[in-house]
Amino acid sequence: MTLREAIEKFEHTIISVIEGRCRRRRDRVLRGILFALSRLYGSLVQFRLMLYRNRIIRQRMLGCLVISIGNITVGGTGKTPVVERFSKTLLQKGRRVAILSRGYRSKSQPFLQKLRHLIFRTDKTIPPRVVSDGQRLLMDSRMAGDEPYMLATNLPEAIMLVDKDRVKSGRFAIQRMAADTLILDDGFQYLPLKPTVHIVLVDSTDPFTNHHLLPRGLLREPIRNLKRANYVFLTKSSGNSNLRHLKDFIHHHNPRADIIECSHKPLYLENVYTQERLELNFLQNQKIAAISAIAAPESFKEGLSKLGAELVYAESFIDHHQFRQQELINFLNAAISHGAKAVVTTEKDAVRYPKLDRRDIPLYFLRVEIDILSGYKSFQEGISRICFS
Repeated sequence: MTLREAIEKFEHTIISVIEGRCRRRRDRVLRGILFALSRLYGSLVQFRLMLYRNRIIRQRMLGCLVISIGNITVGGTGKTPVVERFSKTLLQKGRRVAILSRGYRSKSQPFLQKLRHLIFRTDKTIPPRVVSDGQRLLMDSRMAGDEPYMLATNLPEAIMLVDKDRVKSGRFAIQRMAADTLILDDGFQYLPLKPTVHIVLVDSTDPFTNHHLLPRGLLREPIRNLKRANYVFLTKSSGNSNLRHLKDFIHHHNPRADIIECSHKPLYLENVYTQERLELNFLQNQKIAAISAIAAPESFKEGLSKLGAELVYAESFIDHHQFRQQELINFLNAAISHGAKAVVTTEKDAVRYPKLDRRDIPLYFLRVEIDILSGYKSFQEGISRICFS
């Protein structure tokens, strides 16, 4: 077992304990330990915020429009399509957009190189990874990370930079690449860079899981910290669901934030290997298999069923799982044995699949786009108000 596989197995165990799927005595003991750790974690989070709030540690300002788009929970809110839609609309308005990402689970530097930078403090002089310069795609998904690679592929005119130090990458984008607008991907907890606007996404179908902080729950920080947000996007809304209780709960913690309902609208299917596109009606009464490695696999499977697909087989892996060729071969064989005529995955997963020369069953990803349901008449109007008011 590799180190990454061991980490994924541990993550899967912890998530099972958090969600209450494990009911053995030792799991109850583990939940107690996780609860104690979550209280300690919460104290550290609030202490860090206090240091920034009282300017003991100062936030940096880079002199341009900085839009932070992030979560208060770990994954599962559908952040990447929101970042993409904001970037696309700002590009259409003539802005020079740079997306700043930390590149979660991208290929890291060798250990000795990391150690050398730590000892000699030379990490500040290393430029960020340029995934796209606004003209060309320069890195693969392994080097960039799956989400930055996906954004760079879908936004060829946007600059895409990866670095844990986003003050440094922001300066690089402004000084070296003439960016006038920075989008801070997953930026709610990134305090060193002061944003112009804070946008926080909340999954309307499962807002705060069990309301516990990490590692007992999935909250990155206490719910009351929503008060830092300027706008709250309720994602995965169906448009006809009653979200009044959730909106009241959010307004209790942040009376001034605008709350915007939005949905993830499916657009089409695209073959992972041939780029062939199909209309969504292909799924009607079609026997399909689903494979994903995202934080909320159930919502993906439910979405396929709503599009009329007959789901005959499905497998879910830990978020950001790096698929091996043999894993994919095994899944395709299982899908065929269950009578599936096609396999559907998410766009984020598709960028991580290894090359595979199989013609016996097609593999498609579902392309989705964010769409505003309430709060503004359109995304154009919303972004104009949010970014240029």
